[in-house]
Amino acid sequence: KLDPGLIMEQVKVQIAVANAQELLQRMTDKCFRKCIGKPGGSLDNSEQVRTGGRAGDPRPPCSERPLRLYVPQKCIAMCMDRYMDSWNTVSRAYNSRLQRERANM
Repeated sequence: KLDPGLIMEQVKVQIAVANAQELLQRMTDKCFRKCIGKPGGSLDNSEQVRTGGRAGDPRPPCSERPLRLYVPQKCIAMCMDRYMDSWNTVSRAYNSRLQRERANM
């Protein structure tokens, strides 16, 4: 005899795993696209990402916004941290809204 509660819990776990895999895939795609211009054999100091100015702008950035160079590892780590922070903020807001809507039913 199958326990419906157990089956429901297993389905919830499978959905959570699928959501985590999708989140990781999207985050990886976005951050690699942003941080890796020309993939090579390694992520060394020659592969850098410029921030502080507009892409393609030949003028140097303003003195208030100094040019900062990040090696890809740091860019990827910062991008992933920012992505996770944003995802957590949206997730909390979504869950809060769901709870409010359930309470109003």
